[in-house]
Amino acid sequence: MYKIAVIPGDGIGKEVMDAAIHVLDNTGLNFKYEYGEAGDECLDNCGIALPEETIKLAKKSDSVLFGAAGESAADVIVKLRQVLDLYANLRPVKSYPQTKSLFNDIDFMIVRENTEGMYVGLESESDEGAIAERIITAKASKRICDYAFKYAQKTGRTKVTGVHKANVLKITDGLFKEKFYEISEKYGDIEAEDYYVDATAMYLLTRPQSFEVIVTTNLFGDILSDEGAGIVGGLGLIPSANIGDNGALFEPVHGSAPDIAGKQIANPIAMILSAKMMLEHLNELEEAKKIDEAILTVLKNKESLTPDLGGNSTTNDLAKAIAKLL
Repeated sequence: MYKIAVIPGDGIGKEVMDAAIHVLDNTGLNFKYEYGEAGDECLDNCGIALPEETIKLAKKSDSVLFGAAGESAADVIVKLRQVLDLYANLRPVKSYPQTKSLFNDIDFMIVRENTEGMYVGLESESDEGAIAERIITAKASKRICDYAFKYAQKTGRTKVTGVHKANVLKITDGLFKEKFYEISEKYGDIEAEDYYVDATAMYLLTRPQSFEVIVTTNLFGDILSDEGAGIVGGLGLIPSANIGDNGALFEPVHGSAPDIAGKQIANPIAMILSAKMMLEHLNELEEAKKIDEAILTVLKNKESLTPDLGGNSTTNDLAKAIAKLL
């Protein structure tokens, strides 16, 4: 039995979480769900966006499923990543049928360093304006690059691309690039290449098929992964994983969408794919594959699609159609 901490959060988070739980319950696997509160509603009700009880629940679980957070996202999801030391953020970029994907043959992974860079929050004001510090360490760079090469090896990928701006940020990104190639020497069967981040942004639009695994720093990874989402049809189809040595959290990358919350029209596929990534992390590869195949079938047959996919079905209808195929 797997102990899963479930944090629905705000807005459509509750609806897409219910959809994902319904799909998981039809896999035949045994889950014990324990629910925790976090987000804007929790802040209003409890005076804090992320209660200590929710943190404790996350720490003692095999995995965490997170729905969506509103304005308090930085106080919730960023803090959870930090306290659980979830240093690797995985953002798949994959084209699915019957979507607005610019290409029909895209399938690569962005591995983003999740703990430092520009997002450490070290900002200060000065007489001239403001200053933000960017922290890049050898330890974190080696750790995330090693994760990317291991991921490539485990999933049958043959190439890892390091992304940086070492021609301008000579010390910080110079260090990241150095550690990227240092780690690559351990994986002789995996090709290593590197590009500047601005060139990568262009290549994602002109030849995304050339990428298999991209590894990069926090801010660059955040921006490139949203660009990747745009290439394959938008955030409604994009899951993510936050993984550390002693914990993992899985969430869709869309927001809480308060304008459509409660209307049962939200697309649950990103949340369901996040649950699929959780199964992969738990090494339940066969069931994860079945979920992916079920999603493909439903999309190809145009069954029970939500309005953003051109249909008129509800969030639950789409989840039930996927679950039925399991």
